[in-house]
Amino acid sequence: MVKRRQTLAVPVGNLVIGGGHPVRVQSMTNTDSRDAEATIAQIKRMQEAGCELVRVTIPDQESADNIPAFLRAMDVPFIADIHFNHKMALAAIAKGAHKVRINPGNIGSEKKVREVLAAARDKGTAVRIGVNSGSLEKDLLDKHGWPSPEALVESALRHVAFARDVGVEKIIVSIKSTDVQAAVAANRLFSAASDVPLHVGITEAGDPAYGAIKSAAGIGALLVDGIGDTIRVSLTSDPEVELPVAYDILKATGVRVISPEIIACPTCGRIDIDLEAIVAEVKQRLKRCTLPVKISVLGCAVNGPGEAREADIGIAGGAGEGLLFRKGRTVRKVREDQIVDALIEEIAALEAEREAAARAGEPTLSP
Repeated sequence: MVKRRQTLAVPVGNLVIGGGHPVRVQSMTNTDSRDAEATIAQIKRMQEAGCELVRVTIPDQESADNIPAFLRAMDVPFIADIHFNHKMALAAIAKGAHKVRINPGNIGSEKKVREVLAAARDKGTAVRIGVNSGSLEKDLLDKHGWPSPEALVESALRHVAFARDVGVEKIIVSIKSTDVQAAVAANRLFSAASDVPLHVGITEAGDPAYGAIKSAAGIGALLVDGIGDTIRVSLTSDPEVELPVAYDILKATGVRVISPEIIACPTCGRIDIDLEAIVAEVKQRLKRCTLPVKISVLGCAVNGPGEAREADIGIAGGAGEGLLFRKGRTVRKVREDQIVDALIEEIAALEAEREAAARAGEPTLSP
């Protein structure tokens, strides 16, 4: 079990970020936010795909005027993404955004940043302070020579101190980079120096194939360290593509598991069953299952039986048949064409037991 970094609890809409609450998954719309209908349609698709916080860019007044319509259409917190124009941050706060994302480095003068922070304080709006290498303060660039992790963290701590001086306590910080090592180093440094919740991600990670791997390397490293209170996987694609990758990273790190984990061995010459087809069918049939269990689907007699016993439910196949295991105990032998049905039956039984235990007030597997 990963030991989470202890952070302050920050209410954002109907969620609480940090303070030991589950790591939440967010993403950002890519529609023209002046087009309320298209943006709302995408927000609904994102929610259906599991997005728990939705960020929308608010570059102008027309976009800001759509915020009430966005809020009416949403079941999750709304984050207004603000760059350059502090008046849009003020408008978003006034119109009810649950959180505003600002980069003090590109908002402008200290006076403008203070005005935004004061408005957020008075309205009770959460503020995400975003720091990146492209808008680092000149004095920090002069001091450190380049946008190093140390420079990024010094900037973030400076902005947090300024926000608290204004009276803002509902603060979340993000320190992002396209460079995995720099992002990981900066977030580790910040987490050692502050109790402010962190939103983590690798910015501009790339296309879905490589970007998913790059995000897993960076976000995963931080999550295993117990760092991160919300995450976003940033891919060159529609936001609905980002969300399953984010949940898979949470699952793989053991930080938050809200669906079955399917463990399957690589294909090799020892396999005597159609393992690829079996795994694909199991995955498809469990698409909507929310039981946090480990399911082993293994295809040979060498490592299969031992490893299948370590899962909650497992199958060790060979020569057209398989042994079904549950919690380390052999349940029965099944033919190859019965393997998927047998696994699904055992998972359904486990789910029924979990629901019965919950009704009785007993401990259960939890996400």
